[in-house]
Amino acid sequence: MAATGTGPLAGVRVVELAGIGPGPFAAMLLADLGADVVRVDRPGGAGLGVDPAHDLTNRNKRSVIIDLKAPEGPGVVLDLVERADILIEGYRPGVAERLGVGPDACLGRNPGLVYGRMTGWGQDGPLAQRAGHDIAYIALTGTLGMIGEAGGPPVVPANLVGDYAGGSLYLVIGVLAALQHARGGGAGQVVDAAIVDGTAHLTTMIHAMLAAGGWQDRRGANLLDGGCPFYGTYETSDGQYMAVGALEQRFYDEFVRLLGIGDEAPARKDLARWPELRAAVAARFRTRTREEWTAVFDGSDACVAPVLSLKEAPHHPHLASRATFTTYDGTAQPAPAPRFSATPGSLRRPPALPGAHTEDVARDWDLPALTAGPAPSPVQEA
Repeated sequence: MAATGTGPLAGVRVVELAGIGPGPFAAMLLADLGADVVRVDRPGGAGLGVDPAHDLTNRNKRSVIIDLKAPEGPGVVLDLVERADILIEGYRPGVAERLGVGPDACLGRNPGLVYGRMTGWGQDGPLAQRAGHDIAYIALTGTLGMIGEAGGPPVVPANLVGDYAGGSLYLVIGVLAALQHARGGGAGQVVDAAIVDGTAHLTTMIHAMLAAGGWQDRRGANLLDGGCPFYGTYETSDGQYMAVGALEQRFYDEFVRLLGIGDEAPARKDLARWPELRAAVAARFRTRTREEWTAVFDGSDACVAPVLSLKEAPHHPHLASRATFTTYDGTAQPAPAPRFSATPGSLRRPPALPGAHTEDVARDWDLPALTAGPAPSPVQEA
């Protein structure tokens, strides 16, 4: 099946050297937006043990298996690179070079290539060669230290803040900006997307507030970190939670009115009485279930929402009406985002099984070598 992406990146060719975490997610985002992403899987596979048939970060992609440690392996990848617009790799610094597919080799074959590098620590610096995961990257940038209750330990926000927000999204922004430059007459280039850099960049507004004296450098003491009684979560009578974000005065007024504490709540600007206000809000929320409170605040501007689970979220009326989640090939999953009025992204393929598209990619990219026959070939069929 030929690549028929219809999103804004239709016609863009991407080579993804298989890895885990933020690299595959970045490539998935490009694929969701219409790019023809060919994932170069290694013999034996790579990953965290997820069944490839359910690894949604490989949706909309095609896969070939190439052994980069075989004599012919790097040359086959370079043949792909010669026909590509973007390459994404997530090796430790120096590994791609040792395998023969580093920036010099790739840009030598294709001077207009955008070479995207996804790492945690970056391509240089004292920690560049150290192993790491999301939690360490966000810890070092001060981001993890911001999250959690006062007096309690930092709370781990899954791997969303580092791997995907500070990593994948910054890599995608970088390679698309570099692609714009290359297509505008400039040369290809290397994009060094380090999770520590991106995560630090995400905290720009907080650093501004810190410099202005509007943010305390500790957890649970600020307007947006749970320290404020009208910006946080509260338990309901059935052990569920409601999220409150009534920051502006008019929203707050509606919040306390609907909550039923308008007459007893202390002034919201009296920081000394914030513990008293929090106790009043918490006590009131514990008198009803999450479903009951959801009904109370439905249709209001009180900025209150139920805290839903991953399985509950797709069924919320608003998300259902927008088709924020969808089911494709029998699997419920988030739909492509963001949305485009003229060139919408789409779900075109289920997760790519390793090596399943060797013949298709060889034909579509005009690469006879990809159909190389008997072992020991660098390319293997799944």
